[in-house]
Amino acid sequence: MNIPSINKPRVVIIGAGFAGLSLARKLRNKNLQVVLIDKHNYHTFQPLLYQVATGGLEAGSIAYPIRKVIQEYKDFYFRLTSVKEIDTKNQKIISEIGELSYDYLVLATGSKTNFFGNKEIERNSMSMKTIPQSLNIRSLILENFEQAVLLTDEIEKNSLINFVLVGGGPTGVELAGALAEMKKAILQKDYPDLDIAKMQINLVQSGDRILNTMSEKSSSEAEKFLTDLGVKVWKNVRVTNYDGKTITTNSDFSFETATVIWTAGVQGALVSGLDRTAIIDKIERIKVNQYNQIDGYQNLFAIGDICVMETLKYPQGHPMMAQPALQQGDLLAKNLVLLVNKKSMKPFEYNDKGSMATIGRNLAVVDLPKYHFSGIFAWFVWMLVHLYSLIGFKNKAVVFLNWVYNYIRFDREGRLIIRPFKKKSFTAFTSDEV
Repeated sequence: MNIPSINKPRVVIIGAGFAGLSLARKLRNKNLQVVLIDKHNYHTFQPLLYQVATGGLEAGSIAYPIRKVIQEYKDFYFRLTSVKEIDTKNQKIISEIGELSYDYLVLATGSKTNFFGNKEIERNSMSMKTIPQSLNIRSLILENFEQAVLLTDEIEKNSLINFVLVGGGPTGVELAGALAEMKKAILQKDYPDLDIAKMQINLVQSGDRILNTMSEKSSSEAEKFLTDLGVKVWKNVRVTNYDGKTITTNSDFSFETATVIWTAGVQGALVSGLDRTAIIDKIERIKVNQYNQIDGYQNLFAIGDICVMETLKYPQGHPMMAQPALQQGDLLAKNLVLLVNKKSMKPFEYNDKGSMATIGRNLAVVDLPKYHFSGIFAWFVWMLVHLYSLIGFKNKAVVFLNWVYNYIRFDREGRLIIRPFKKKSFTAFTSDEV
């Protein structure tokens, strides 16, 4: 990898998401050599991916160059590659561009979509964990409408403008709300020769309420907001299969649709090489102690979504959100310095600052440790928190101006098919008349 050998301990961080980047920034000027590795050369602000998918923002406004973050950090290096394996015995990583030894290794690889072993659903549905996936969704949504205007068969046409979102967490809820606003104010202008009233937005949740990690009050209000926007919320319905045309469930419900967006679950983005006793099966996440040390290892750590730290308050681990990842990254930076200097590390204690979700224009829900509120004030709080959390002044300014413009004009001008996308199963809806 062409990393110089110097007389400093080498910390290798795999992943530049919220956790990895937080750790890297806090290790600045700590008398360590730091190597940051990621398969992309940019950090993605994942909470706003749904706005890229629905044309509200361009991809560049929620991405930030990793090299720009660390360009003034001494003894910091970035390498663009994917890590294939960890050789814990010889203390090195094996990547697509070569091998690299480490003194301390931190896994911050985050999470990926969990299809629960259903290969057909995985093959035929869409995921939204990365910017390329969001752009694919945006292209597919717009392509569906472009093809629908060419069709005369009502069944095929309705399939193209029927959207099913599987999973009632924040991603599914926010995406459903954004699609509902497009239906209400934008698509009927873009496609006057289509009966947009027939467009369906279905949110399918296997549990008895959406946003089940938030308070029951916020969950109930979010569902009411979605219903008022015209979204059909299906609870206690579990999707069992999707063949590219028809969704089957564990109930009598089925859906005919060309587009399924799967947000129903996540699992750890694991790198091979660890002892399986340190990994929780099915969710592929790594067990760590109170110092984020991986079970069975002294110099291996995991932070963010990839890890599970079991505590009395969080027996299933901390919520897979940005705040735990950021806080774990911050503390681990201090603990690595303590460890290098042969001092006792400090245990991690999560400071829950609350959670929130936006449903649409002037509509959001916010849970703080002692307060719950919703509506327009919650919406402004949501915007301010997300603007503050973005990296880079330019990104903050661009996103803010986009939001102001979209609010005033009630528009989303990012409705561009920059990179056409066609699912293999999409041909099931192709008509000879096209």
